[in-house]
Amino acid sequence: MDINQNKEEERLRGELLEILYQKKISTVFQPIVSLQDGTVHGYEALSRGPVASLLHNPDMLFKCAQKFNKLWELEFLCRSKAFEAAFKIESEFKLFLNVNPNIMQDVQFRKGFTREYLEKFDIDPKRIIFEITESEAINHLADFIKTIDNYKEQDYRIAIDDAGAGYSGLNLISDIHPNYIKLDMKLIRDIDKDMTKQSLVRCLNEFSEYTETALIAEGIETKEELLTLIEIGVSYGQGYFIQKPNGILNSISKDVLEIVMKENARKRKLLDNRVLDDRIESICKQEKTITPDILVSQVHEMFKENETRSGFCVVEDQLPIGVITRNALYKRISGQYGYILYANKPVRNIMDTDFMDVDCLATIDVVGKNAMQRDFDKIYDFIVVTRDNQFQGIVTVKDLMEKLIEIEFVYAKHLNPLTELPGNLMIEQQLEKALKSKDKKTILYFDLDNFKAYNDLYGFENGDRVLKEFAEILKTRIPSECFIGHIGGDDFIAIVPKKKTEQLCISIMHAFNEAVIKYYSKEDIDKGYITSKDRKDMEENFPFLSVSIAGVASDHSKTIFELAETAAKIKKKCKKKPGSNYLLS
Repeated sequence: MDINQNKEEERLRGELLEILYQKKISTVFQPIVSLQDGTVHGYEALSRGPVASLLHNPDMLFKCAQKFNKLWELEFLCRSKAFEAAFKIESEFKLFLNVNPNIMQDVQFRKGFTREYLEKFDIDPKRIIFEITESEAINHLADFIKTIDNYKEQDYRIAIDDAGAGYSGLNLISDIHPNYIKLDMKLIRDIDKDMTKQSLVRCLNEFSEYTETALIAEGIETKEELLTLIEIGVSYGQGYFIQKPNGILNSISKDVLEIVMKENARKRKLLDNRVLDDRIESICKQEKTITPDILVSQVHEMFKENETRSGFCVVEDQLPIGVITRNALYKRISGQYGYILYANKPVRNIMDTDFMDVDCLATIDVVGKNAMQRDFDKIYDFIVVTRDNQFQGIVTVKDLMEKLIEIEFVYAKHLNPLTELPGNLMIEQQLEKALKSKDKKTILYFDLDNFKAYNDLYGFENGDRVLKEFAEILKTRIPSECFIGHIGGDDFIAIVPKKKTEQLCISIMHAFNEAVIKYYSKEDIDKGYITSKDRKDMEENFPFLSVSIAGVASDHSKTIFELAETAAKIKKKCKKKPGSNYLLS
């Protein structure tokens, strides 16, 4: 080593020691956002050295710390600074921390994540995500996996960073079963123009859905990249286009949020977007109204001018106070003296104050049902639509019936052909409603345990019979006014009143346990188990089919994606128990 190189190293070592001694580390945060609704899921904490220093760049900083055997000290300082900066804010965001995989097994590192240490900052371990860089070589992999399992048991979360950029590719993901996979930014760069990258990310996205792992796209720098990732269905994203790293925990800009919301709305709509909107306001028409002081003779002339007009809503100070229909008016003014008697009187004298009015957010099916329950002489009268009690428009019975038929057609089109239960489009709609509803609901996720093993041994035909049997159990045990859906395969969903949740779960489990026996051979019933092949094609004994039920309260989540994430965690715990079980949040 020459003299100049030696001096340079001494200089770097001196700067590093000064940074550690004087704690000259600053923390910036970059948001990780949902690509479904634009909400901030968490923040990645990024450490920086002093601005004027050679060690300002984090890569240089950590390489230097590793070279001079100060990696642990630097990691501890960075984490402490991140905690101090982040948890001053009273918000339930998640904090992503970059961690060198080889230091996680260090005793000092473990001490830094004890319950006592986290209580100092009032931190729930579930909010901490260790980001392990895939490109780092991992020494003693078996011990490392045990370490990861230990942290998972303590409720910490694990993310594989820079996936696709280094060490043994999917092997590490397969070995440690992370909660998150962060795609390397090289995969994301110009993905809108590269079909190979799109295909690869689609495959990884399907893999993440199958393994219940959240996918995060890093390094999003353009609107086109963002739109492509939303179209593919990637759960989360971060990058300069969304927001640059900042010392403050900022939410994303309105412009980016609008892009995310608009693109997801475009994805969700059907061929005819009107069918998807089942609120009465979607078919409400702005029609001319009249004041209560207008004369009956004037109203009569207005009807004569427009032969197709069925009636008027009488509005005062924007509030609907009555209606007058063509038929009702003619009944009043017909006869020898009818017109003479009422012509010069205000319409308020003859208007009907007992009319049907509904809020603009009421659903079409409910409005239709109530409209058909009116007295016979009013059954074809138009319906007044209001917003905040003010007049919004009217809906004719003809338009209402046509829309109901249209909705029924679309509804039937999106039923699962096997179970005749609503599929994912309808499920998404109903979940959105449940989250917005003031009534407390529980969303129940049903998963049949050991179904693959049964299907492999007894064949798809018998597997389908089991699915139809379970669907019938749900239909008969869950009240008809509740929603039941078939997500796909052996996964089902129901939205039920919160108060009835436990008794419904118990009833469904008992019914399924009794019914399922008839789908086994006598030989297997005598044994009490079946012998089938596992996912590695090895023979294994499997228990009989059972059902795991994960229940999530609708008021515990803001979006359907948070709802699904919570349900997946609950279901995972539930499935660890033998036999049929339920677990509620």
